[in-house]
Amino acid sequence: MSDVAAVIDDLCDESHELDLLVRELSSEQWAAATPAPGWSVAHQIAHLTWTDEVALLAATDAEAFAREVARAMEAPESFVDRGAEEIAAALAPEALLARWRAGRERLEAVLREAPAGTRIPWYGPPMSVASMATARIMETWAHGQDVADALGATRTPTARLRHVARIGVRARDYAYLVRGIKAPEEEFRVELHAPGGELIVFGPPDAPQRVTGPLVDFCLLVTQRAHRDDLAVRAVGPDADQWLGIAQAFAGPAGPGRAPRGAGE
Repeated sequence: MSDVAAVIDDLCDESHELDLLVRELSSEQWAAATPAPGWSVAHQIAHLTWTDEVALLAATDAEAFAREVARAMEAPESFVDRGAEEIAAALAPEALLARWRAGRERLEAVLREAPAGTRIPWYGPPMSVASMATARIMETWAHGQDVADALGATRTPTARLRHVARIGVRARDYAYLVRGIKAPEEEFRVELHAPGGELIVFGPPDAPQRVTGPLVDFCLLVTQRAHRDDLAVRAVGPDADQWLGIAQAFAGPAGPGRAPRGAGE
């Protein structure tokens, strides 16, 4: 379980970094619009709060979580937005911050205490403890990027981005599925340069379809936090090129993504 503990440690560090970014914000800054249409900084933190609480429910009460999934299926396009809106509308910034902290601390404790081999139900297939923690890292980083963009803050990329990249690669076929496109049968080679100089690789070294670039740029691409044209991610081969246009690391419908910088000006 040492590897699982390390992933949970990274989740705690990612959450703490975002906490540092928002803990001293003014009321005006909490209300600032983020790149996600209709979402303020408060909505972003409310969404993370909601998702942590749902993940905690899934890990501790499978029957109650099944009822939550059934309600979500009644409004699959809006249940995530509704969850964020309800929390953001109900709580002042101080209370929202306290609820987010409490929820993520409870989730951390449950994940650390989970027996080896635990499978946690989710909106898709059940996940291992490590996969749940990895998914929470991805969401925390992605929504943290929305917050940083709204505040004009620059974040320093960390080695934790390898978790985000891993989800992005593993979700390759899902990106095709939600668009009704047949996924390529062969694996792609993905080579990403981490902030410290490490090369992060996925897929067979002799794969003709290849993706290369900075780790942070790939993560921005697969979380749809920046447009492909604004990133230094490159594809070799038509299938890899197509994937870079549709890649998404998150579950749910295909997102519209971000427009290129300067679009509409």
